[in-house]
Amino acid sequence: MLDNAVGLWPEKPVDDGDARHFCSTCVFGRLCLPRGYDKAALHELHCLIEHVGPFHAGAEIFRTGDAFDAVFSVRAGVVKTQLRDERGREQILAFYTPGDLIGLDGIEDDRYPCTAVAVDTVMLCRFSFPAIATLSARVPDLQRTLFAVMARDLRMAQWHKGDFPAEARLADFLLRWGQRLAQRGYSGTQLTLPMPRGDIANYLSLAPETVSRSLRRLMDDGLVEVRGREVKLCQPPALVELARAITDRA
Repeated sequence: MLDNAVGLWPEKPVDDGDARHFCSTCVFGRLCLPRGYDKAALHELHCLIEHVGPFHAGAEIFRTGDAFDAVFSVRAGVVKTQLRDERGREQILAFYTPGDLIGLDGIEDDRYPCTAVAVDTVMLCRFSFPAIATLSARVPDLQRTLFAVMARDLRMAQWHKGDFPAEARLADFLLRWGQRLAQRGYSGTQLTLPMPRGDIANYLSLAPETVSRSLRRLMDDGLVEVRGREVKLCQPPALVELARAITDRA
């Protein structure tokens, strides 16, 4: 079974780039380099890229209500965003992995609407948002890319809100986590889950016991193998079919 200890993202050296090149996971690098913009060009436009961290498990990167002045790109580790209701209950909104942007939802009210917390050891790039706003007038498609990231985050927030079976939600979560690992050059079927089981259950709007039972069913059916925080997707096509109700809606 998945244990409740905070795990670590698979270890790989953090790529800091150099004077001209972005980190390999940087969303702005993926946007700008193919269009002839390098890190030096962004510095000329006064877009300061600040490496921040490490943030250790449980550390808050920003809090609900903090003034919005920057967005963050994950360089290493995993970050979760969450809200707390009037009774002190937490609701996990999303998990962010290397290459993801955090904090764009603070644009509307000039304050962060949620709290960002390190799941494991996290390294970030901090981008001044006023500088990005200036830059968007100079770099083609930058504003479009920021809007695309916001739209994707909104779509992700809605994926599990329907009345879907627990096994479908869990299968979809595992498949999407595998896709994220694959994008970083790891196996998409041999997964490491850094977050505790309770966080997965919270994110999927399920009870922890329901996640445990659903995982056991997937194991009994031969769809997955589980050892601690390591999960092997044994039959991805069957998992895809199980999660189809969610993916078709997305």
